[in-house]
Amino acid sequence: MLLTDNLLLDYKRCQRRAFLEVCGEVAQKEAEREFLLKLRRENQKQVEEILAHQIYQKPSFSRGDWQEGTRQTQQLMAQGVELIHRGVLWVSESEELGIRGTPLLGKPTLLVKQPGVSKFGNWAYSPVNVKLGKRPKPEYKVITAFHAYLLAQIQGILPKNPLLVLRQQKRYGVDLHNWLPRMKAVAINCYQMLLSEMEPDVFISRQRCSLCQWHTHCRAIARNLNHLSLVPGVTPSRYQQLQQLGVTSLAALATESSEEIDEVLGDEIAFQLQQQARSIVENRAFLRENDRALSAIPTAEVEFYFDIEAEPDRNLDFLLGVLVVNRRDKTEQFYPFLAEHPDEEALIWQQFLALTERYPQAPIFHYSEYEVDTVKRLARQYPTPNHSLQPLLSRFVDLHAWVTATATLPVESYSLKSLAQWLGFEWRDRDASGDRTVCWYDRWLHSGDRALLDAILRYNEDDCRATYCLKDWLVDFLADAQNENQPASIAPK
Repeated sequence: MLLTDNLLLDYKRCQRRAFLEVCGEVAQKEAEREFLLKLRRENQKQVEEILAHQIYQKPSFSRGDWQEGTRQTQQLMAQGVELIHRGVLWVSESEELGIRGTPLLGKPTLLVKQPGVSKFGNWAYSPVNVKLGKRPKPEYKVITAFHAYLLAQIQGILPKNPLLVLRQQKRYGVDLHNWLPRMKAVAINCYQMLLSEMEPDVFISRQRCSLCQWHTHCRAIARNLNHLSLVPGVTPSRYQQLQQLGVTSLAALATESSEEIDEVLGDEIAFQLQQQARSIVENRAFLRENDRALSAIPTAEVEFYFDIEAEPDRNLDFLLGVLVVNRRDKTEQFYPFLAEHPDEEALIWQQFLALTERYPQAPIFHYSEYEVDTVKRLARQYPTPNHSLQPLLSRFVDLHAWVTATATLPVESYSLKSLAQWLGFEWRDRDASGDRTVCWYDRWLHSGDRALLDAILRYNEDDCRATYCLKDWLVDFLADAQNENQPASIAPK
């Protein structure tokens, strides 16, 4: 076993993931997602841009031969090389951390020569890690502190200025006074977990788990257990509170007397979680009792259903898809305004505006705030008169806001895909997803393969049609509830 920087990064994000990387069955691990490979390429490009005007050296060794890599790295350090790229830091064990018989391995992006007195001479080295993140996350700081610790064992002096370099080459110092103790605690806990082979409890986090190669494996376990983490709104802290109350299953949360839960979580949160659990157990939707639930979603003869595909790293919205539904004529037409090249974003913005002007009364249904935020950005980027923009913005109807304010549905998340699939809607390409369209567009720009654009268009049109499906169901649901004048429950048709 090796205690590596990547393992500590996994542990900091998810203890279970670190455990599975060492103790799990490889056959249960999914292939790495294309989106992660894309991120790795972008990180490498980021490093190359930093090194473009630098003189540096790097060790050359066979993949996985870490001891040879660290020998060469220390040789470069002894020579006083100014900058080392892809250096390897290997320490056989750490008595201080109680890690015996297990090597510690770190691979900082860069090692920078600095003034100081080390075993190599009148100089020392400090780690620099280059990450794609927009902010200096705690896990990045823990890993940089780990590299600093390994360097101290190797050169005999603690680095003075460990750094993180993030997007747009923003630099952040890592305060070792604060982060070394935290790193040591993480390393000790991770090592002890692996040594004892105690498998951490499963917990499905909608944001952190989706790109993990163990996600399918963990999710199957969670579903088999009817695990509480499958209930939207059950955060790790709320999960611990429910565990302490003896509420350990979905059925228990749905049926447990709420007095103790109310006291710990608060009346509103407790009611929402219990209603959510009941909805999942009974597989039906419930009306949320609030003023919005008594109002009506706009309905018109002509309606727009709007969805966007974007490339975040280019700050580019490359597809503005609109499904135009004419209820009077009983027609549906999909308009894909696609920038085949990044410099066509202005063109598709004008095409989108022209379509909205043809139907000035049509409400524009979308799912999440992103579409409105994007319209505002495009209006700033390609100057659009305020007297045109404001009437346009007033037509937007966010169905995510409507659903979460008015209905509790038997789903694991309130994503569009999760809701629409519960309603019986299916995407034509079952493996398609938002992150895959980012990869497909990037590949299209490099390969010119139009099949990639066709896949993006199908996915975007299906997103628009899923929004249409959800809107019609929600209108019926709220109408039934209002007619009955009581909390409603309705299954998909």
